[in-house]
Amino acid sequence: MRRLTGVLVWFFALIGTPAFAEAPAGLQFLESRLSSLANTSPGNIGIAALDLKTGELVAVHGDESFPMASTVKVAVAANYLAQVEFGQRDLDEIIGGQTASQLMARMLIHSDNHATDLLIRNLGGPSRIQQWLEQRNITGLRIDRNIADLLASKRDLYDVRDSASPKAMVELLRRLDSGTLLKPQSKAYLLRLMAQCQTGKNRMRALLPYGTPVEHKTGTLSGYTSDVGFITLPSGHRLAVAFFARSGGNRPATIAAAAKAVYDGFLYYLRSPFTTAYTTQYGTP
Repeated sequence: MRRLTGVLVWFFALIGTPAFAEAPAGLQFLESRLSSLANTSPGNIGIAALDLKTGELVAVHGDESFPMASTVKVAVAANYLAQVEFGQRDLDEIIGGQTASQLMARMLIHSDNHATDLLIRNLGGPSRIQQWLEQRNITGLRIDRNIADLLASKRDLYDVRDSASPKAMVELLRRLDSGTLLKPQSKAYLLRLMAQCQTGKNRMRALLPYGTPVEHKTGTLSGYTSDVGFITLPSGHRLAVAFFARSGGNRPATIAAAAKAVYDGFLYYLRSPFTTAYTTQYGTP
């Protein structure tokens, strides 16, 4: 494990060190940075970031439930593609006058709610998608309503229905990336659509270096903003990330800052020597 040096001790003293639950020693500076961001930003922030190669995790409020909003569409797409693999569905199937592939593109690229509900209905409703997740031992996510019903319900950002914890969301993403939920062809199809996401350009992507590969899905409700997906570092390391922001002001900016902190933190941690890269960015105190 990389040794923390005086510059990191100075960093902890500057921003305050929380009690760390899961970050490895070399990434505790990042968890501290994210905790500081969450504590100084109005509202309620949940973050999880997982290195898909090493399994190293950083989380803030990682076990707390947040609304999924439109990030649930990743699970809807995954369920449909899994059924295509088993011959129970077809991407050329006509649903509501359009092919399933057209609906999936509208759902993931433009976050079309009607397209999503057509797919959910075709799959047998929210309970069938929930059953599929539970059969694969994916816990911490709840799919209770279709999008129309969710939007028609009285807004409660602490409702456990249709919710996920940040850690549960990155576990779903990890399982998708690892090939345990989808075969390589289906996984590649899903990631291609997520890479074209047109919503929330002021969130995860906003502060990352130009050209950084990102496959993601956003979610939005009144008083709530989220963004989940994958970030690829220059080293080729892929991160599964989930950013949930409830209440407070300028939530997209908070997510953008958190995503940049995650990108920088993992990038510097993976460089050798770690402290050289870190002091280059922040200067020697």
